[in-house]
Amino acid sequence: MTTESSGWQHQFIQTNKIRLHYVTQGEGDLVILLHGFPEFWYSWRYQLPVLARHFKVVVPDLRGYNDSDKPSSGYDIDTLTEDIVGLIQNLGYRCAHIVGHDTGGMIAWNLAQKFPQYLQNLVLLNAPHPQRLFREFSSNLDQLRRSWYLLAFQIPGLPEWLIQSNLRQFLQDWFQKQAIRKAAFSSETLGIYQAALEKRGVLSAAINYYRQLLSPQDWLSNSDGKLLPIQVPTLVLWGEDDTVLSPKLALGFERFVQAPFRLKFVPECGHWIQQEVPKIVNRELLDFLRQSKPAFS
Repeated sequence: MTTESSGWQHQFIQTNKIRLHYVTQGEGDLVILLHGFPEFWYSWRYQLPVLARHFKVVVPDLRGYNDSDKPSSGYDIDTLTEDIVGLIQNLGYRCAHIVGHDTGGMIAWNLAQKFPQYLQNLVLLNAPHPQRLFREFSSNLDQLRRSWYLLAFQIPGLPEWLIQSNLRQFLQDWFQKQAIRKAAFSSETLGIYQAALEKRGVLSAAINYYRQLLSPQDWLSNSDGKLLPIQVPTLVLWGEDDTVLSPKLALGFERFVQAPFRLKFVPECGHWIQQEVPKIVNRELLDFLRQSKPAFS
């Protein structure tokens, strides 16, 4: 299906034994935008047409979300990362610029460290490094307080029932109340997110990301300290008034990167950075991705 007014094309692709839905626009080098919880491709609506003037932009619904397949398993970070590797390959590209927000950013971190040959550049938007997040869980009471929902999501079945029974209020609390720039989440926008989360199996799949994140296997793999440094130019944008993730999580990222690196805090902006301050994010993305050899001041 093509959205004629925007030029967006809605397509499907097989990758890693599942079918992903994605929205695409533009031609050229590949840029992949990875959303977080509880979003879907629509969270990149402001970036897609702007980046498409210079790149082929692909914005998937991640495994389990919206119109992508919703298998019962595969929500560990390595399988999610392999979904994106397969996406790049099956689109006919050797590598891509990867941009990730929230849990999509954690997938992007993992992709850069375990499959560096598939990356040209890496951009993280309010996305903690998995290893750093695990460390903060054990030592930072402020981050534990902010991440209370991670623990609540571990209870089988109950979170789905509670959220589904009052989904509109959950979305208002999750998006609008936590946003600094609340106009980003109009009633119409919240209705679009609600429709995506009401689809069969989506809510359980989305919560399974967090259940798997705190599983012993993922915990050990992300706290063993043996990950290779990232070798591609990396940009981190962070809304400094994020109520979900402490700004301290963004400090020290440079020790994970052996390449040009830049960290930019965005004032008066919360967790939903690409939706709260789209013009700033678009400008930073274009400046960074269009440089063949980024040189940060």
